[in-house]
Amino acid sequence: MPLSTRPRLVLVTAAAAALTLTSCTAREETPAAPSNGGGPAASASSAAPSADGCTLAKTGYPKIDPKTAVIGFSQSEKEANPFRIAETQSIRDQAAKLGIPADKLLVTNAQSDLNRQISDIKSLLDRGAQLLIVAPLNSDGLQPALDAAKAKKVPVVTVDRKVTSAPCTDYLTFIGSNFVEQGKRAADAMVKATGGNGKVAILLGASGNNVTTDRTSGFKDELAKTPGLSVVAEQTGEFDRSKGQAVMEQLIQSHPDLTAVYAENDEMGIGAVNALKTAGKAPGKDVKVVSVDGTRNAVQLIADGSYNAVIESNPRFGQLAFDTLQKFADGQPIAPSIVITDDQYDESNAAQKVGNAY
Repeated sequence: MPLSTRPRLVLVTAAAAALTLTSCTAREETPAAPSNGGGPAASASSAAPSADGCTLAKTGYPKIDPKTAVIGFSQSEKEANPFRIAETQSIRDQAAKLGIPADKLLVTNAQSDLNRQISDIKSLLDRGAQLLIVAPLNSDGLQPALDAAKAKKVPVVTVDRKVTSAPCTDYLTFIGSNFVEQGKRAADAMVKATGGNGKVAILLGASGNNVTTDRTSGFKDELAKTPGLSVVAEQTGEFDRSKGQAVMEQLIQSHPDLTAVYAENDEMGIGAVNALKTAGKAPGKDVKVVSVDGTRNAVQLIADGSYNAVIESNPRFGQLAFDTLQKFADGQPIAPSIVITDDQYDESNAAQKVGNAY
Protein backbone atom coordinates (compact mmCIF):
# COMPACT_ATOMS: atom_id res chain seq x y z
CA MET A 1 0.00 0.00 0.00
CA PRO A 2 3.35 2.90 -2.43
CA LEU A 3 7.77 6.58 -3.12
CA SER A 4 7.73 8.85 -6.06
CA THR A 5 4.99 11.43 -5.41
CA ARG A 6 4.43 15.10 -6.03
CA PRO A 7 6.67 17.28 -3.90
CA ARG A 8 5.14 18.49 -0.67
CA LEU A 9 6.14 21.48 1.39
CA VAL A 10 6.98 20.57 4.96
CA LEU A 11 7.70 23.25 7.54
CA VAL A 12 9.44 21.98 10.63
CA THR A 13 10.77 24.14 13.43
CA ALA A 14 13.34 22.87 15.87
CA ALA A 15 10.79 22.95 18.65
CA ALA A 16 8.25 21.03 16.62
CA ALA A 17 10.85 18.45 15.68
CA ALA A 18 11.76 17.96 19.31
CA LEU A 19 8.10 17.59 20.22
CA THR A 20 7.63 14.97 17.52
CA LEU A 21 10.55 12.94 18.81
CA THR A 22 9.25 12.95 22.36
CA SER A 23 5.56 12.47 21.67
CA CYS A 24 3.74 9.19 21.14
CA THR A 25 1.14 10.87 18.96
CA ALA A 26 1.83 12.19 15.47
CA ARG A 27 -0.65 14.94 14.73
CA GLU A 28 -1.24 16.13 11.20
CA GLU A 29 -2.77 19.57 11.59
CA THR A 30 -1.69 20.85 8.17
CA PRO A 31 -3.66 19.52 5.21
CA ALA A 32 -1.72 17.15 3.01
CA ALA A 33 -1.00 17.90 -0.62
CA PRO A 34 -3.71 16.94 -3.09
CA SER A 35 -3.73 13.28 -3.92
CA ASN A 36 -2.45 12.08 -7.27
CA GLY A 37 -5.10 11.31 -9.82
CA GLY A 38 -8.75 12.18 -10.10
CA GLY A 39 -10.15 8.69 -10.20
CA PRO A 40 -13.50 7.58 -8.79
CA ALA A 41 -14.16 7.22 -5.09
CA ALA A 42 -14.41 3.74 -3.64
CA SER A 43 -17.90 2.34 -4.02
CA ALA A 44 -19.57 -0.66 -2.42
CA SER A 45 -19.89 -3.72 -4.63
CA SER A 46 -23.41 -4.15 -3.24
CA ALA A 47 -25.55 -1.28 -2.04
CA ALA A 48 -28.04 -3.52 -0.26
CA PRO A 49 -27.91 -3.05 3.55
CA SER A 50 -27.60 -6.05 5.84
CA ALA A 51 -30.98 -6.61 7.50
CA ASP A 52 -29.29 -8.01 10.59
CA GLY A 53 -26.43 -5.52 10.49
CA CYS A 54 -25.19 -3.24 13.23
CA THR A 55 -27.57 -0.45 14.27
CA LEU A 56 -27.56 2.46 16.65
CA ALA A 57 -30.19 0.67 18.74
CA LYS A 58 -28.07 -2.50 19.03
CA THR A 59 -25.01 -0.63 20.25
CA GLY A 60 -26.79 1.84 22.49
CA TYR A 61 -24.47 4.56 21.21
CA PRO A 62 -25.63 8.18 21.04
CA LYS A 63 -26.77 9.57 17.69
CA ILE A 64 -23.92 11.66 16.30
CA ASP A 65 -24.29 13.50 13.00
CA PRO A 66 -20.97 13.27 11.12
CA LYS A 67 -21.51 16.72 9.61
CA THR A 68 -21.38 18.37 13.03
CA ALA A 69 -19.19 15.90 14.95
CA VAL A 70 -15.52 15.91 15.81
CA ILE A 71 -14.04 13.22 13.53
CA GLY A 72 -10.79 11.40 14.20
CA PHE A 73 -8.79 9.68 11.46
CA SER A 74 -5.89 7.40 12.41
CA GLN A 75 -3.52 6.75 9.52
CA SER A 76 -1.17 3.81 9.97
CA GLU A 77 1.81 4.43 7.70
CA LYS A 78 3.98 7.32 6.60
CA GLU A 79 2.76 9.19 3.57
CA ALA A 80 5.73 8.47 1.38
CA ASN A 81 3.37 5.96 -0.18
CA PRO A 82 0.84 7.05 -2.87
CA PHE A 83 -1.86 4.76 -1.43
CA ARG A 84 -1.61 6.47 1.97
CA ILE A 85 -1.48 9.95 0.45
CA ALA A 86 -4.63 9.31 -1.58
CA GLU A 87 -6.38 7.65 1.36
CA THR A 88 -5.78 10.50 3.81
CA GLN A 89 -6.61 13.12 1.20
CA SER A 90 -9.91 11.40 0.41
CA ILE A 91 -10.89 11.71 4.08
CA ARG A 92 -9.95 15.40 4.08
CA ASP A 93 -11.72 16.04 0.79
CA GLN A 94 -14.98 14.43 1.89
CA ALA A 95 -14.93 16.26 5.22
CA ALA A 96 -14.51 19.54 3.34
CA LYS A 97 -17.30 18.58 0.93
CA LEU A 98 -19.63 18.01 3.89
CA GLY A 99 -18.72 21.38 5.34
CA ILE A 100 -16.91 19.96 8.37
CA PRO A 101 -14.58 22.64 9.76
CA ALA A 102 -10.86 21.84 9.54
CA ASP A 103 -10.52 21.98 13.33
CA LYS A 104 -13.15 19.24 13.68
CA LEU A 105 -11.18 16.74 11.59
CA LEU A 106 -8.33 15.37 13.70
CA VAL A 107 -5.70 13.39 11.80
CA THR A 108 -2.79 11.36 13.18
CA ASN A 109 -0.13 9.17 11.58
CA ALA A 110 1.38 6.19 13.41
CA GLN A 111 4.43 5.97 11.12
CA SER A 112 4.15 2.16 10.93
CA ASP A 113 4.33 1.73 14.73
CA LEU A 114 1.50 -0.29 16.30
CA ASN A 115 1.98 1.07 19.82
CA ARG A 116 1.99 4.56 18.40
CA GLN A 117 -1.30 3.91 16.60
CA ILE A 118 -2.87 2.74 19.86
CA SER A 119 -1.64 5.95 21.50
CA ASP A 120 -2.87 7.99 18.54
CA ILE A 121 -6.40 6.61 18.79
CA LYS A 122 -6.54 7.16 22.54
CA SER A 123 -5.27 10.70 21.98
CA LEU A 124 -7.98 11.35 19.40
CA LEU A 125 -10.57 10.25 21.96
CA ASP A 126 -9.00 12.50 24.60
CA ARG A 127 -9.17 15.39 22.13
CA GLY A 128 -12.91 14.91 21.78
CA ALA A 129 -13.34 12.67 18.74
CA GLN A 130 -16.95 11.49 18.58
CA LEU A 131 -16.51 9.27 15.50
CA LEU A 132 -13.38 7.41 14.37
CA ILE A 133 -12.09 6.23 10.99
CA VAL A 134 -9.08 3.95 11.40
CA ALA A 135 -6.66 2.52 8.84
CA PRO A 136 -5.18 -0.31 10.96
CA LEU A 137 -1.49 -1.06 10.74
CA ASN A 138 -2.01 -4.74 11.60
CA SER A 139 -5.01 -7.02 11.87
CA ASP A 140 -4.08 -7.82 15.48
CA GLY A 141 -3.05 -5.57 18.34
CA LEU A 142 -5.47 -2.63 18.25
CA GLN A 143 -7.83 -4.03 20.89
CA PRO A 144 -6.73 -1.59 23.65
CA ALA A 145 -7.59 1.33 21.37
CA LEU A 146 -10.88 -0.23 20.31
CA ASP A 147 -11.73 -0.86 23.97
CA ALA A 148 -11.06 2.81 24.73
CA ALA A 149 -13.42 3.87 21.93
CA LYS A 150 -16.08 1.43 23.10
CA ALA A 151 -15.85 2.75 26.65
CA LYS A 152 -16.68 6.22 25.31
CA LYS A 153 -19.35 4.88 22.93
CA VAL A 154 -17.49 6.14 19.88
CA PRO A 155 -18.20 4.22 16.65
CA VAL A 156 -15.12 3.02 14.76
CA VAL A 157 -15.06 2.40 11.01
CA THR A 158 -11.96 0.55 9.80
CA VAL A 159 -10.67 0.96 6.24
CA ASP A 160 -8.27 -0.97 3.99
CA ARG A 161 -7.20 -3.61 6.53
CA LYS A 162 -9.41 -5.83 8.66
CA VAL A 163 -8.94 -6.28 12.37
CA THR A 164 -9.56 -9.60 14.10
CA SER A 165 -11.88 -7.98 16.66
CA ALA A 166 -15.68 -8.34 16.48
CA PRO A 167 -17.77 -6.06 14.23
CA CYS A 168 -20.64 -4.23 15.97
CA THR A 169 -18.96 -5.05 19.27
CA ASP A 170 -15.42 -3.71 19.04
CA TYR A 171 -15.85 -1.69 15.84
CA LEU A 172 -18.71 -0.82 13.53
CA THR A 173 -17.61 -2.18 10.14
CA PHE A 174 -14.73 -2.74 7.74
CA ILE A 175 -14.63 -0.93 4.39
CA GLY A 176 -12.18 -2.25 1.84
CA SER A 177 -11.31 -4.58 -1.00
CA ASN A 178 -11.71 -8.32 -1.31
CA PHE A 179 -8.01 -9.10 -1.04
CA VAL A 180 -8.36 -12.79 -1.89
CA GLU A 181 -10.12 -11.79 -5.09
CA GLN A 182 -7.33 -9.31 -5.83
CA GLY A 183 -4.83 -12.15 -5.59
CA LYS A 184 -6.93 -14.32 -7.89
CA ARG A 185 -7.24 -11.53 -10.44
CA ALA A 186 -3.47 -10.97 -10.27
CA ALA A 187 -2.94 -14.67 -11.00
CA ASP A 188 -5.26 -14.50 -13.99
CA ALA A 189 -3.35 -11.46 -15.26
CA MET A 190 -0.10 -13.37 -14.77
CA VAL A 191 -1.39 -16.33 -16.79
CA LYS A 192 -2.35 -13.95 -19.59
CA ALA A 193 0.98 -12.09 -19.51
CA THR A 194 3.11 -15.26 -19.48
CA GLY A 195 1.01 -17.45 -21.73
CA GLY A 196 0.68 -19.86 -18.83
CA ASN A 197 4.33 -20.86 -18.56
CA GLY A 198 7.18 -19.68 -16.38
CA LYS A 199 8.79 -19.40 -12.97
CA VAL A 200 7.25 -16.86 -10.62
CA ALA A 201 8.59 -15.03 -7.56
CA ILE A 202 6.24 -13.44 -5.03
CA LEU A 203 7.21 -10.23 -3.27
CA LEU A 204 5.15 -10.55 -0.09
CA GLY A 205 3.70 -7.61 1.78
CA ALA A 206 4.19 -6.92 5.47
CA SER A 207 3.38 -9.75 7.86
CA GLY A 208 0.65 -9.51 10.47
CA ASN A 209 -2.23 -8.26 8.37
CA ASN A 210 -4.97 -9.81 6.27
CA VAL A 211 -3.92 -7.97 3.11
CA THR A 212 -0.71 -9.97 2.74
CA THR A 213 -2.31 -13.25 3.79
CA ASP A 214 -5.27 -12.89 1.44
CA ARG A 215 -3.38 -11.57 -1.58
CA THR A 216 -0.96 -14.48 -1.24
CA SER A 217 -3.56 -17.24 -0.83
CA GLY A 218 -5.75 -15.89 -3.61
CA PHE A 219 -2.82 -15.71 -6.02
CA LYS A 220 -1.37 -19.13 -5.23
CA ASP A 221 -4.72 -20.92 -5.24
CA GLU A 222 -5.64 -19.47 -8.63
CA LEU A 223 -2.16 -19.97 -10.10
CA ALA A 224 -2.28 -23.65 -9.13
CA LYS A 225 -4.87 -24.11 -11.87
CA THR A 226 -2.13 -23.43 -14.44
CA PRO A 227 0.47 -26.24 -14.23
CA GLY A 228 2.92 -24.41 -16.49
CA LEU A 229 3.43 -21.67 -13.90
CA SER A 230 5.26 -22.43 -10.66
CA VAL A 231 6.13 -20.27 -7.66
CA VAL A 232 9.88 -20.68 -7.07
CA ALA A 233 10.44 -18.01 -4.41
CA GLU A 234 8.52 -15.98 -1.81
CA GLN A 235 10.13 -13.19 0.19
CA THR A 236 8.76 -10.16 1.98
CA GLY A 237 9.48 -6.66 0.76
CA GLU A 238 7.33 -5.09 3.51
CA PHE A 239 5.23 -3.13 0.95
CA ASP A 240 8.29 -0.89 0.45
CA ARG A 241 9.95 0.09 -2.83
CA SER A 242 13.56 0.02 -1.67
CA LYS A 243 13.07 -3.29 0.15
CA GLY A 244 11.30 -4.72 -2.87
CA GLN A 245 14.24 -3.70 -5.04
CA ALA A 246 16.74 -5.28 -2.62
CA VAL A 247 14.78 -8.53 -2.52
CA MET A 248 14.54 -8.58 -6.31
CA GLU A 249 18.29 -8.10 -6.62
CA GLN A 250 18.79 -11.19 -4.46
CA LEU A 251 16.24 -13.19 -6.43
CA ILE A 252 17.90 -12.36 -9.74
CA GLN A 253 21.10 -13.90 -8.36
CA SER A 254 19.49 -16.96 -6.76
CA HIS A 255 16.98 -17.60 -9.57
CA PRO A 256 18.52 -16.41 -12.83
CA ASP A 257 15.84 -18.29 -14.79
CA LEU A 258 13.02 -16.30 -13.16
CA THR A 259 10.44 -15.18 -15.72
CA ALA A 260 7.74 -13.44 -13.69
CA VAL A 261 7.17 -11.43 -10.51
CA TYR A 262 3.99 -10.93 -8.51
CA ALA A 263 4.35 -7.97 -6.14
CA GLU A 264 1.68 -7.54 -3.49
CA ASN A 265 1.78 -3.79 -3.94
CA ASP A 266 2.94 -1.42 -6.67
CA GLU A 267 5.82 0.02 -4.67
CA MET A 268 7.53 -3.37 -4.46
CA GLY A 269 6.72 -3.96 -8.12
CA ILE A 270 8.42 -0.70 -9.08
CA GLY A 271 11.39 -1.70 -6.94
CA ALA A 272 11.53 -4.98 -8.84
CA VAL A 273 11.48 -3.09 -12.16
CA ASN A 274 14.45 -1.00 -11.01
CA ALA A 275 16.39 -4.11 -9.99
CA LEU A 276 15.65 -5.86 -13.30
CA LYS A 277 16.80 -2.86 -15.32
CA THR A 278 20.01 -2.62 -13.31
CA ALA A 279 20.64 -6.32 -14.02
CA GLY A 280 20.28 -5.72 -17.74
CA LYS A 281 16.89 -7.40 -18.03
CA ALA A 282 13.81 -5.94 -19.70
CA PRO A 283 10.91 -5.83 -17.20
CA GLY A 284 7.59 -6.44 -18.86
CA LYS A 285 9.32 -8.55 -21.51
CA ASP A 286 12.12 -10.75 -20.15
CA VAL A 287 10.41 -10.84 -16.76
CA LYS A 288 6.68 -10.21 -16.51
CA VAL A 289 5.53 -7.96 -13.64
CA VAL A 290 2.06 -7.95 -12.06
CA SER A 291 1.12 -6.12 -8.86
CA VAL A 292 -1.76 -4.73 -6.80
CA ASP A 293 -2.61 -1.09 -6.04
CA GLY A 294 -3.20 1.24 -8.99
CA THR A 295 -0.60 3.95 -8.43
CA ARG A 296 0.09 6.29 -11.30
CA ASN A 297 3.75 5.30 -11.51
CA ALA A 298 2.92 1.62 -12.00
CA VAL A 299 0.11 2.25 -14.48
CA GLN A 300 2.39 4.53 -16.49
CA LEU A 301 4.99 1.75 -16.60
CA ILE A 302 2.36 -0.50 -18.20
CA ALA A 303 1.72 2.16 -20.84
CA ASP A 304 5.49 2.41 -21.37
CA GLY A 305 5.85 -1.37 -21.80
CA SER A 306 7.87 -2.09 -18.65
CA TYR A 307 5.04 -3.63 -16.63
CA ASN A 308 2.23 -6.02 -17.46
CA ALA A 309 -0.77 -5.57 -15.17
CA VAL A 310 -2.00 -3.88 -12.01
CA ILE A 311 -5.06 -4.90 -10.01
CA GLU A 312 -6.48 -1.76 -8.43
CA SER A 313 -6.95 -1.38 -4.68
CA ASN A 314 -8.91 1.86 -4.42
CA PRO A 315 -7.78 4.02 -1.47
CA ARG A 316 -10.40 6.75 -1.83
CA PHE A 317 -12.54 5.74 1.15
CA GLY A 318 -13.67 9.20 2.26
CA GLN A 319 -17.14 9.31 0.75
CA LEU A 320 -18.03 5.73 1.66
CA ALA A 321 -16.71 6.08 5.22
CA PHE A 322 -18.69 9.25 5.91
CA ASP A 323 -21.81 7.84 4.19
CA THR A 324 -21.57 4.76 6.42
CA LEU A 325 -21.29 6.85 9.57
CA GLN A 326 -24.29 8.92 8.43
CA LYS A 327 -26.38 5.81 7.78
CA PHE A 328 -25.45 4.47 11.23
CA ALA A 329 -26.53 7.77 12.80
CA ASP A 330 -29.80 7.56 10.88
CA GLY A 331 -30.53 4.14 12.37
CA GLN A 332 -29.88 2.09 9.23
CA PRO A 333 -28.26 -1.37 9.59
CA ILE A 334 -24.58 -1.53 8.72
CA ALA A 335 -23.06 -4.76 7.35
CA PRO A 336 -19.96 -6.11 9.15
CA SER A 337 -17.94 -5.71 5.93
CA ILE A 338 -18.49 -3.33 3.04
CA VAL A 339 -16.54 -4.67 0.07
CA ILE A 340 -15.62 -2.18 -2.63
CA THR A 341 -15.19 -2.62 -6.38
CA ASP A 342 -11.69 -2.34 -7.88
CA ASP A 343 -10.58 -1.67 -11.45
CA GLN A 344 -7.75 -3.35 -13.37
CA TYR A 345 -5.03 -2.02 -15.66
CA ASP A 346 -3.15 -3.78 -18.45
CA GLU A 347 -1.69 -2.97 -21.85
CA SER A 348 -5.19 -2.69 -23.33
CA ASN A 349 -6.28 0.26 -21.18
CA ALA A 350 -3.36 1.69 -19.17
CA ALA A 351 -2.68 4.65 -21.46
CA GLN A 352 -6.36 5.62 -21.49
CA LYS A 353 -6.94 5.13 -17.76
CA VAL A 354 -3.72 6.46 -16.25
CA GLY A 355 -5.64 9.56 -15.16
CA ASN A 356 -7.69 7.40 -12.79
CA ALA A 357 -4.56 6.18 -11.01
CA TYR A 358 -3.36 7.82 -7.81
